[in-house]
Amino acid sequence: MINITLPDGSVRQYPKGVTGLEIATSISEGLARNVLAVKVGDSVWDLSRPIEADAGVQLLTWNDDLGKNTFWHSSAHLLAEALEELYPGIKFGIGPPIENGFYYDVDLGEGKAFSQDDFAKVEQKMLELARAKNEYKRQEVSKAEAEKYFTEKGDHYKLDLIKDLEDGTITFYTQGNFVDLCRGPHIPNTGFIKAAKLMNVAGAYWRGDEKSKQLTRIYGITFPKQKELTEYLERLEEAKKRDHRKLGKEMELFAFSEKVGMGLPLWLPKGTLLRERLEQFMRKAQVKAGYQPVVTPHIGSKELYITSGHYEKYGADSFQPIKTPNEGEEFFLKPMNCPHHCEIYKTRPRSYKELPVRFAEFGTVYRYEQSGELHGLTRVRGFTQDDAHIFCRPDQVKDEFKKVIDLVLYVFNALGFEDYTAQISLRDPENKQKYIGGDEAWEKAESAIIEAAEEKGLRTVTELGEAAFYGPKLDFMVRDALGRKWQLGTIQVDYQLPERFQLEYIGADNAKHRPVMIHRAPFGSLERFVAVLIEHCGGNFPLWLSPEQFAILPISEKYQDFAQQVYDRLQQEDIRGFVDNRDEKIGRKIRDAEVSKVPYMLIVGEKEQENGAVSVRKHGEGDLGTMTVEEFISSFQSKIAEMLNN
Repeated sequence: MINITLPDGSVRQYPKGVTGLEIATSISEGLARNVLAVKVGDSVWDLSRPIEADAGVQLLTWNDDLGKNTFWHSSAHLLAEALEELYPGIKFGIGPPIENGFYYDVDLGEGKAFSQDDFAKVEQKMLELARAKNEYKRQEVSKAEAEKYFTEKGDHYKLDLIKDLEDGTITFYTQGNFVDLCRGPHIPNTGFIKAAKLMNVAGAYWRGDEKSKQLTRIYGITFPKQKELTEYLERLEEAKKRDHRKLGKEMELFAFSEKVGMGLPLWLPKGTLLRERLEQFMRKAQVKAGYQPVVTPHIGSKELYITSGHYEKYGADSFQPIKTPNEGEEFFLKPMNCPHHCEIYKTRPRSYKELPVRFAEFGTVYRYEQSGELHGLTRVRGFTQDDAHIFCRPDQVKDEFKKVIDLVLYVFNALGFEDYTAQISLRDPENKQKYIGGDEAWEKAESAIIEAAEEKGLRTVTELGEAAFYGPKLDFMVRDALGRKWQLGTIQVDYQLPERFQLEYIGADNAKHRPVMIHRAPFGSLERFVAVLIEHCGGNFPLWLSPEQFAILPISEKYQDFAQQVYDRLQQEDIRGFVDNRDEKIGRKIRDAEVSKVPYMLIVGEKEQENGAVSVRKHGEGDLGTMTVEEFISSFQSKIAEMLNN
């Protein structure tokens, strides 16, 4: 018998060789009908694969990310099977799952093309094959057998992949008449796939090498129910309406200029107000939390980044060095703020009594992203981080980490991000050469993060290999209003940079000690954060953040002086907006304010002027009645205070 530990901590005994499906069946028939794969330890397996030793086991369904990942991996094979039936002689590259769906890179043959006009027949063939409920069968093969099979099939892309594989590690998967080189895992059979949609077609060089042949990359997505596909397509349509590039232009928030350069955003007046409001919000929270503001240059000596390790790890992603007339003198546009903050820490001796020291900066950094990867504000070449670095004693690490978690959650609450998971990002134990520093420091840092997240009651997932090169981190993965997942906010524990920069403090024993460094950025990149926020709220920003909180709409020219008086009074209370003095009918002014997503429209005419009042309309809700100007101010300020929990 072997012991199987389930996610709730319970332990069950099963005969050696039990399968994931048998475990699911022993728990409930409903679970057995819906389970897609099984996580054994840190690996995901087919449900039919025997478990030979004690293990921690998680049964994966469509509700689990790893379950969806397996479902879409199997769907890529179903797409390939359909293509092979419809396009004899087709050759296959790779077909992985992606965040939403999957793709397969294929070579249709010389002179053959694939377009959206072909989508429907392929989708129909996929569903026809899915209804056959063919099993995904795993088979271990030798390298010689694998080479023989794909040589006879004439698929040189698969042979190219086999070259890099070790004998004894190679597996085939078969469903129906289709055989593929694949590590797996897969769902039990094709019958789980009930809805299929091809989404896009693009070109992709084999193995990403521009010198290799360009293949056809076919993107698709599948679901276990037709209803879920319908809902997904509706969300996509809504996402198009909320696209931050579209709304950013319509709302006059930001722009890009080819003359300025790709990936370098220009913040327009309204966007700058939005950005400054976010900064003010964070600065206020940071002052309360004991942070000290600092400012560092936009460039740094090459030696600075050699010392920090950033040059070795990110040199290829940086802009080319800035050479000066002095021989051998080189500077880089700043890719990170942390090396500069280390040098600020070193400006004078530090005592254990003054730690922790917390330095905060809205620091603009630059990275040379490839042009094909640039995307609105979410992927740019110049961006500003709400960066801070905490220098503390080892015994303070966990408490400081928990305080940063509190700050991140405060930000999320104020901005309406309610659905999030904390991802504990650890180093890859099988590939330690990717990281700097020894095992002891890494183990301490990882333990501090795991314990802090547990003590704060966060919902967490753990990802191996996702740590920064200098330390583990806690990344906050947020789902927006459309169910999409974004990485916003990060906290990192770092024992390495203090060592590299020889940072010290004098301890209670009067000896020199090394501080620990915590990196944190609740917004992350301000640009990316604004992009996600725009799409999350569809441009309807929280009232406290909106660049223009009101529009005063005089019914006619006669009431412009009164409108200006109201404007001046609201300005005194730091309530932001404008007077619409255009020679337009009031209906047109209201429509334009609605389109611009101005939260409040304050209409003024004869009665309002007589009574020192405004007729209030709220964006998306309509008429709220008449209030005196002072009543409106009081109501407005109460709403802001409630939002910010003051």
